Amino acid sequence: MEKSQKINPFLLHILHEVDEESKKGLEKGITLNLSGNNRLIPVERVTSEDFWILSRILKKNPYVNGLDVRYNLLKDVGAYYVVKLLQKQHNLIYLNLMFNDIGPEGGELIAKALHKNTTLKYLRMTGNKIENKGGMFFAAMLQINSSLETLDLGDCDLGMQSVIAFATVLTQNQAIKGINLNRPILYGEQEESTVHIGHMLKENHCLVELHMCKHNMKNCGLKQLCDALYLNSNLRYLDVSCNRITRDGMVFLADVLRSNTTLEVIDLSFNRIENAGASYLSETLSSHNRSLKALVWFYI
Repeated sequence: MEKSQKINPFLLHILHEVDEESKKGLEKGITLNLSGNNRLIPVERVTSEDFWILSRILKKNPYVNGLDVRYNLLKDVGAYYVVKLLQKQHNLIYLNLMFNDIGPEGGELIAKALHKNTTLKYLRMTGNKIENKGGMFFAAMLQINSSLETLDLGDCDLGMQSVIAFATVLTQNQAIKGINLNRPILYGEQEESTVHIGHMLKENHCLVELHMCKHNMKNCGLKQLCDALYLNSNLRYLDVSCNRITRDGMVFLADVLRSNTTLEVIDLSFNRIENAGASYLSETLSSHNRSLKALVWFYI
C-alpha cells in the first residue's frame, strides 16, 4: 500500500500459509519456499520489487529461519534488498538465491553484507554470474566471517584468480565445512587451481565437502589432491565429476584409499576411467578400504 504496488499472488499465498502456521503456536524453524521453478502450484516469479516487500515483512519475523527464492528474478537490485534483510533479520540461517540473474555488483553487495552477519550458516548462489570480480569479494569475506558453514558458488563463472583466492583463504578459515566451486572459467593447461586446492587440503582441518566438477582436471591434478588426502583426515565428500581424469589417475586414488579412512563419498562420474581404472579401485575397495560408502561413476 505504501508504494501502490501490485501484490504478487504467489507471494501473498505463501505468506498467508506461514501466518496460519504461526497462529498454531509453532516454534521457530520455518523455511519459506518461494522457488520460481515449482510446478506443483501456480507460481508467479518473485521480482526485486516483490523481494523488497518480503524483506520488510520478514525483518522482524521470529518464525522464519530459512528462505528459498531460487529461479526468480531478483537481479542486482534484488541483491540490495537481500542485504537489507541480512542486516535486519537475525534468525535467518539458510538462504538459497540460485539462478536469480545476480551479477558481479550484486555479488559484491551480498559478500560485504556477510562481513558483519553472524547468523547465516548456508548460502547458495549457484548459477548467478558473479564472475571473478564477485568471487574475489566472497573470498575476502571468508577472511572475516566465522559463522558461514556452507557456500555454494557453482556455475558462477569464477576465474582462476578467485579459485586460488578461495584455496588460500581456506587454509585459515575454520568455519566452512562445505564449498562448491563447480565450473569455473579456467584457461591454460597448468592446473594451477588443483595445485592450490591440494595445498589447502593439507592445511585445512574443517572442510568436509568439496565440489570441483568441470575444472578441466587431468591425472596430474588428481594426483595433487590425492597427495593431500594422505594428510587430510576431515574430508568426507569429494566431487571431481566431469573432468579429464583417465584410468591412470585411478592408480593415485586407489593408493590413497588404502590408508584414508575418512572419505565416504567420491563422485567420479563422466571421467574416462575405463575398465582398467575400475579394476584398480575395486581391488583396493575389496581388500583395504571399509570406510567408503558411495562411489559414483558413469562411463563415457
